[in-house]
Amino acid sequence: MLSNIGPIQLLIVLVIVLAIFGTKRLRSLGSDLGSAVKGFRSAVSDADKEAEQLDDRSEDASFENTPVDEPKKQNRG
Repeated sequence: MLSNIGPIQLLIVLVIVLAIFGTKRLRSLGSDLGSAVKGFRSAVSDADKEAEQLDDRSEDASFENTPVDEPKKQNRG
């Protein structure tokens, strides 16, 4: 559906958008959108860092010396 849109159609849409919103509003909209994307990226990277820190702190339980594995002492007497 979008493969039929050519450069002339995109130019027409751009002119219509400029006529409706104006350049000042589009500039502020672009800066707002850019700051929102920047905030989203920083939040995602912070979440990744926290996840890595949690993975580093948590260690698997050690089941090497469980009572089942210990040899049983038999009382002979």
